Amino acid sequence: MTRVVFLLVPQLHLLDLAGPAQVFSTAADHGLGYEIGYVAEQEDVPTAQGIALRAATAWPRLSAGDLVVVPGWRAPTLRTHGELSATTLGRLAAHHAAGGTVASVCAGADALGRAGLLDGRRCTTHHDVQDELARRYPRASVLRDVLYVVDDRVITSAGIASGIDLALHLVAVRHGPAAAARIARDMVVYARRNGDERQTSAMLRHRAHLVDAVHRVQDLIDARFTTRLSLTDLATASGVSERTLTRHFAEATGLTPLRYQQELRVERAEHLIAHGATTETAARAVGFQDARMLRRLRARAS
Repeated sequence: MTRVVFLLVPQLHLLDLAGPAQVFSTAADHGLGYEIGYVAEQEDVPTAQGIALRAATAWPRLSAGDLVVVPGWRAPTLRTHGELSATTLGRLAAHHAAGGTVASVCAGADALGRAGLLDGRRCTTHHDVQDELARRYPRASVLRDVLYVVDDRVITSAGIASGIDLALHLVAVRHGPAAAARIARDMVVYARRNGDERQTSAMLRHRAHLVDAVHRVQDLIDARFTTRLSLTDLATASGVSERTLTRHFAEATGLTPLRYQQELRVERAEHLIAHGATTETAARAVGFQDARMLRRLRARAS
């Protein structure tokens, strides 16, 4: 069981909280083992949208596998908003020091900065306060025009809807991109990439559509991409003809089903090769008969 604790700061933005909370809640609905909690320095927490939230003032016991998320708050300037006590900031730093992960949405990055977690690390925040964050924490490297940044279990995001991207990324890291894609589909959101690291997962990249028949085929290919899948079998699974499937798949993803499967194979092979496998071993592991096809596809992608 992974515990996800949201630290609520007065005047927080509801979507900064609700977006990632919904991701982990949906992950729990899928049986992925998440337990969500909310803590604050006072029981009643006003929000920027005018509704008050109730949170616990006592922190739960956390382990290295748990996550603390600081949603952002309305902040024309960071310096005069989002104050947290030294005790709370110490909890953030201690959780990271113990091997835990700490994340922020929007102006929540300032809380991580006050806790000393941005020093020597790359980070980001909402574009309106990026310059101020860079001035306040000169030892940090503030990246611009990215959705989120991951640096040594400190994860910062740009704000508002990017908190969903951050949470989907964490689910993908822990449970695989197929799990993140299922959650994104349930939430009817695009499973987007970030602008910092090279996120090339075809499972996520080609899910930015709402065609249910194509999603069903992608689910099947995702689960069995190392095996031979005929167009006839895929069409049967989707409940449409082969011609209709091919047309809908191309309209939704820009690929044929075979090309989509090949992208999954190549990406997995690249991962295996990066971790020491030979090209021949990687090719066979992902379903190619030998390395020749893998080499051709890698060359075509480069």
